[in-house]
Amino acid sequence: MYLNKVFIIGNLTRDPELKAIPSGIKVCSFSVATNRVWKDKNGARQEAADYHNVVVFGRQAETVAQYMKKGSQVMVEGRMQTRSWDDAATNSKKYRTEVIADRVQFGSNTGGAKSSGSFDQSSPKASQQEDKDEGGLDTIEYPEEQINAEDIPF
Repeated sequence: MYLNKVFIIGNLTRDPELKAIPSGIKVCSFSVATNRVWKDKNGARQEAADYHNVVVFGRQAETVAQYMKKGSQVMVEGRMQTRSWDDAATNSKKYRTEVIADRVQFGSNTGGAKSSGSFDQSSPKASQQEDKDEGGLDTIEYPEEQINAEDIPF
């Protein structure tokens, strides 16, 4: 069995670029930065950033290009793909590894990058209050008590 599945949560390093291929399908490309933190053998905290090229197609490409910008937080679900081509200028073979996105989920829109927790499930009241503060968006009000499966009528 083989599996090629990628989940990336990070921030856009540049504004998305929207183009169309000859068949008319929209293609959006952007780059996402992720960071990792670890302790070295001396116990000192180390941090490094990784950069991932992402490509998304179709209606989702248009949505990403419309609503996302540099610094926006995003979660990308997709697969890795490496493509190659012959570069006529240098007369050499070039390679590029990209994430081909199946799904792009927007992160917090609190004015840019948030270091962590934007995709965590916060309390319903907190998220409802944030939605009301951001322009009175309609929200679903979930009950505070636990729902018993036997109470569901179907």
